[in-house]
Amino acid sequence: MPLPLPSDYIRTKLVDRVRAVFNDTASGEKPVPPSDDALFAKDSPIRLVHADAVSMMIGGIRSLLLQMLHPHALQGVLDHSNFREDMHGRLRRTAKFIAVTTFGHRDEAEKVIERVNRIHAAVAGTLPDGTPYSAQNPRTLAWVHVAEATSFLDAYLQYVRPGMSLADQDEYFRQFAVIAKKLGAEPVPENKREADALMREFRTELRPSAEAGQVADLVLTQRPEGTPPGVQQMLGTAAVDMLPAYARSMLGLSSPGITAIPAKLAARTAGRTLRWAFRQG
Repeated sequence: MPLPLPSDYIRTKLVDRVRAVFNDTASGEKPVPPSDDALFAKDSPIRLVHADAVSMMIGGIRSLLLQMLHPHALQGVLDHSNFREDMHGRLRRTAKFIAVTTFGHRDEAEKVIERVNRIHAAVAGTLPDGTPYSAQNPRTLAWVHVAEATSFLDAYLQYVRPGMSLADQDEYFRQFAVIAKKLGAEPVPENKREADALMREFRTELRPSAEAGQVADLVLTQRPEGTPPGVQQMLGTAAVDMLPAYARSMLGLSSPGITAIPAKLAARTAGRTLRWAFRQG
């Protein structure tokens, strides 16, 4: 029996390390197996974007930072989440939702969407000024969705495929809209032009706050278990660099400027390495 090649050993170790970050391996949680009967076809834009681990982590951090600027989204996290105590668990559950709805069998995708809708039904309360909020509010859901979609795609464009056609970018938004609508979001952009317009429209609803800054600090400084030293700083710096200037200002974050260059180079190198490990090119 031939011995395994050193490159195969390295691939296996890298894949195992990444899967340990995104799955609760201690409890036996398994990665989501890609299905030929998923909501979206193999090699379609949403599956290509959501398959890249490094750009998704950068985009995920960026989207969380943006989401916390909306008072309703922020208060829901503060009142109904153990984010402070289990940030990694929350991020892992979000990643699992994206994986199942993008790559899993369509029946499993519908089940996790239904489960999230049930959870959202119990998330409600009031803002400090007495304004009621609800996780079922279509507009709040729309903000969470558009912050995610634009962040995931922008990171993919910057770190993986700068030459992605506008037609494929539009298709990405159209596909991701399928999930957002099942969650009750409204309005939902179905192309890049609509997404950019909705991001501009939401500017008037965003607010700086001490609490949003605290969540941002937690997201950027707490290293998830199993993440190698330095990786969290690299991902966080790359994510902050991609934030709009207004968002950095509201969160009390400085522009990384030229200090982002090493982090961006490291992110590109890490992305290429993981795509090699996962045999994605």
